[in-house]
Amino acid sequence: MQAPWQWLGAHLRRRWRAHALNLLMLLGVFAGTHWWQTRHLPAGPLPDLALELVTGERLTLAQWRARHPGQAVALHVWAHWCPICRLEEDSISRLQADHPVLTVAMQSGPAPQVAQVLQQRRLPWTTAVDEHGEMALGLGVQAVPVLLVLDPQGRVAATSVGYTSELGMRLRLWWAGL
Repeated sequence: MQAPWQWLGAHLRRRWRAHALNLLMLLGVFAGTHWWQTRHLPAGPLPDLALELVTGERLTLAQWRARHPGQAVALHVWAHWCPICRLEEDSISRLQADHPVLTVAMQSGPAPQVAQVLQQRRLPWTTAVDEHGEMALGLGVQAVPVLLVLDPQGRVAATSVGYTSELGMRLRLWWAGL
């Protein structure tokens, strides 16, 4: 009698072409879905956006990036009402402890309301307020959450729409920093 792993090995050897084709099709579906979700997001350098942080501080994206010279940075667009954004909150908090991350609260109310959400959820984020979604719209954001990773020169190096694992975020920042 054959052990289960021996049967599996023999099966995979006999059917390797079919398995390889299935894997290629699956990768194609993932790549196509990613392309479709990110088709409106910017490539190259971002415009120098005017930001209002929940603290009341006003600055531009270039001024915020200048606080982190020579580093890849992340721009995370989220909304307080988004359930997937809630799933990413801990990952963003841990990521921000190690990397420069600017979060943008899209259509989440005025600065005091966003500050209250951050306080209630214990989120130590540097957050810009995009009360009416104009900034997000200008960036091509059509759904949240969105992660834009900028390389040290300020060019978009990676994008994702929807849930992104913490490892995925860290790998994108690492790759952009090379």
